[in-house]
Amino acid sequence: MHVFCKKCRIFVPANNTPILYMIDTSAFQGKKAAYFTLGCKLNFSETSTFGKMLQDLGVTTAQKGEHADICLINTCSVTEVADKKCRQAIHRLVRENPGAFVVVTGCYAQLEADEVARIEGVSLVLGSNEKANLIQFLSDAWTSGEVKYFRQKTKDITSFAPSCSRGNRTRYFLKVQDGCDYFCTYCTIPYARGFSRNPTIASLVAQAEEAAAEGGKEIVLTGVNIGDFGKTTGEKFIDLVKALDGVEGIQRYRISSLEPDLISDELIEYCAQSRAFMPHFHIPLQSGSNTVLKLMHRHYDRELFAEKIHRIKELMPDAFIGVDVMVGCRGETSECFEETYEFLDSLDVTQLHVFPYSERPGTSALSIPYVVSEKDKKLRVKRLLELSDQKTIGFYERYIGQEAEVLFEKATRGRAMHGFTKNYIRVELSAKDANPDFDNQLIKVRLGELTHDKESLKCILL
Repeated sequence: MHVFCKKCRIFVPANNTPILYMIDTSAFQGKKAAYFTLGCKLNFSETSTFGKMLQDLGVTTAQKGEHADICLINTCSVTEVADKKCRQAIHRLVRENPGAFVVVTGCYAQLEADEVARIEGVSLVLGSNEKANLIQFLSDAWTSGEVKYFRQKTKDITSFAPSCSRGNRTRYFLKVQDGCDYFCTYCTIPYARGFSRNPTIASLVAQAEEAAAEGGKEIVLTGVNIGDFGKTTGEKFIDLVKALDGVEGIQRYRISSLEPDLISDELIEYCAQSRAFMPHFHIPLQSGSNTVLKLMHRHYDRELFAEKIHRIKELMPDAFIGVDVMVGCRGETSECFEETYEFLDSLDVTQLHVFPYSERPGTSALSIPYVVSEKDKKLRVKRLLELSDQKTIGFYERYIGQEAEVLFEKATRGRAMHGFTKNYIRVELSAKDANPDFDNQLIKVRLGELTHDKESLKCILL
């Protein structure tokens, strides 16, 4: 038996007491693992960390066509469609890897543990609290042939699973917070991930320093409700931002999502003059109708949202601002939707992330009487996506002909390379100019015209 304790990859509960694993590493030597992740960036970051930990135990990643001994599926349950995709993924991995030890974790595993455990071929089901000890559970259950599942009630989900990894990506994803205390009427996330909790600023700085030592240049801060950072430790999100800004070697930070009511003027002002925090924000609106926002139990109104957008643009005119919008939720009459459309049209935002409302069992939204038809949902989604395209293309066109610094990402040899500017404009470098040495490098370019799919700007090297 060996103690498993890898710096920055041990898991800790809310009280920040490290857990040391007692694992027989010899049982894992030479084994192959397959991974499948659904849902948010946070899930992808966690899966990547689990992969690193298994690699440290001697497990390699199964290549295409190879049989996996271990299958790990990290699930999502944000919509009914997500649930269906989770079930399909589990069935496919079981079918493609007969006899493999199949571990299912994530939000769907937390909310529907009984259902997942009944799927033929599933070996272990871990809820959100148990996910923090996934490696230990996997080791303990390795020799058992029975389906086992472990799940705590929402109020008992207290563990925090640190994660700072990039998988096969260029950017690192640093998990700074988990869980949510908001309980919006349409959402199951608090039930799936528990209440808001976080590690210390010192531990997050240590993980960022490790990423820098590995050659990382950009880190994306991930979490469920990042602006709520500090509930566990009594610290503040702005203090985390300032501390991370001082980590040498990391040249870019991006904040994955911030609730509008948690974006302080102090944070906006700091990011505007920061060394490494980029002029890039992602802010969930969900609806531009105050009537609907009240039905959703959101913590702000459209006036506050507009105020935050205006303040960001005042101090950072080049800022890329992405906005989440939910379409067709209960109570969204045609008049409410038109309010949302006109409000978004009036705002200086860059891109809309539009998704149709999906009814979730157990949510209080089900008691709202007005139901939007599927046909109307699709029409509303289409209109907002068209508006989003107009705004994004208009934003991109403002920068044609300008010089910019791009962090390029690895590409298949002989193919064009892509990367992003400071303000998140996607850039394409032609295959003839692409160089493998450009991967994870900041390169100065001149921005050119839109690509044929209008999703990037072409560029030439300077």
